[in-house]
Amino acid sequence: MYVIEMKNITKRFSGIVANDDVSLGLNKGEIHALLGENGAGKSTLMSILFGLYKAEEGSIFKDGKSVVIAGPGHATALGIGMVHQHFKLVHNFTVLENIVLGVETTKHGVLQMKTARQKVTELSQKYALEVDLDKEIRHITVGMQQRVEILKMLYRNNEILIFDEPTAVLTPQEIDALIKTMRNMAAEGKSILFITHKLDEIKQAADRCSVLRKGKMIGTVDVAATSKEELSEMMVGRKLSLTLEKQPSKLGETILQVKNLTQKGDGEKNKLTNISFEVKAGEILCIAGIEGNGQTDLVNAITGLSAVTSGEIFISDTNITTAKIRKRGEHGMAHIPEDRHKHGLILDYNLAYNAILQDYHKQPFQKLGFLQKSKIKQYAQKLVDNFDIRSGDGIDSVVRSMSGGNQQKIILARETSASPKLLIAVQPTRGLDVGAIEYIHKQLLAQRDAGKAILLVSLELEEVMNISDRVLVMYEGEIVANVNPQKITFKELGLYMSGAKRENPSKSVEKAVAV
Repeated sequence: MYVIEMKNITKRFSGIVANDDVSLGLNKGEIHALLGENGAGKSTLMSILFGLYKAEEGSIFKDGKSVVIAGPGHATALGIGMVHQHFKLVHNFTVLENIVLGVETTKHGVLQMKTARQKVTELSQKYALEVDLDKEIRHITVGMQQRVEILKMLYRNNEILIFDEPTAVLTPQEIDALIKTMRNMAAEGKSILFITHKLDEIKQAADRCSVLRKGKMIGTVDVAATSKEELSEMMVGRKLSLTLEKQPSKLGETILQVKNLTQKGDGEKNKLTNISFEVKAGEILCIAGIEGNGQTDLVNAITGLSAVTSGEIFISDTNITTAKIRKRGEHGMAHIPEDRHKHGLILDYNLAYNAILQDYHKQPFQKLGFLQKSKIKQYAQKLVDNFDIRSGDGIDSVVRSMSGGNQQKIILARETSASPKLLIAVQPTRGLDVGAIEYIHKQLLAQRDAGKAILLVSLELEEVMNISDRVLVMYEGEIVANVNPQKITFKELGLYMSGAKRENPSKSVEKAVAV
């Protein structure tokens, strides 16, 4: 008997069938992966189980008994918890307040936080999910916010745990720790549904895997007996190359030059200290590091989202250190941001308007100060076709209603289609499936082979090693290594990232500028 069984679930949105007669069973103490392309219906199916959506057809059974889940509160009462891909957090509340929100303990109308703090502290230590309980959500990193979501679920003592892309914002070390945590929870008798695009994680963590394609259930397989190639073919309906083929880079002129960049922090410690490097035309330079070691601050400084204390930034021969963001774009800079919701999209605009956010003030998208809607729609449709962006209402879809992967594709399409001199790509494949990742990597390589300079920031070690021509490692706001990915191991790279190993900082900086 399954601890949870979903039978013949059908869910429709305007213009699209998100789940088409889908059936799924979860065993007690099992880690069951749910695999599929962006827009395949994975998150929708799990949102139905958590009570966020109601299916038009089908039934849900818990421990063999039929249940109608009225909402998230009812799901929680049934022991079902969910870590969402897009966090459900109140940004001006503290970490602790977010964790207890909805299940608060009060006495005479006053919150009793001492016991809650003790319980959360114990959970965070047990599952290696340490986070500052007194910081407001808006002041912690995306990775820390993910930890808060997991702690919310654990705090409620849920027995059926839904993880929707939980590793999308975690470092390799954090992913390993999370998978170990999931294994421990399964051994304790908790049952886990695990949505992911990452085949390595499925092989490492899951017992069984169910594959969705365009809303339909393709099948459920035993993970140990199924290869990654077979899983990927089930997911996309065609054979995929899981190894990236690339030609040697042909370096041209220096496009981006960063000289002695320093940015002071709130306290005595700098966010960035004396950062210097170059990116040349025809090169993919990757900035690697554990989240929170200055990569975000560096990108914000280069793109104009934050000011620098000292140092200079050049695109070709133009000093852009104090230039406005639009001016940097006019000098050939494009930016795929880390946080697509905060810096990449206007969620309540439709797909077409988001496609021209950088160029709405230019012809042919405006004439005499008026937007030219037919030109905008024509351009947006071209991007949708070229990048396989899926949505219920096509170019008229409100971006907020689209899946995370398809939101990311809009940004990728917009930024790479502008033919920039310099493309700054921060976590460009975060939340994407293997088919989309394959496509994006080919796009980045095509840009590089066309003589563009690419600054890539990635937490994915496999991505770092496979696509980069050169890797700079950041630790505590400094460059601690400048390495050739073909001449370094995953283990050695991890040592640099954790601060356990470092090159001579001055030599590292010299090499970074000279290579």
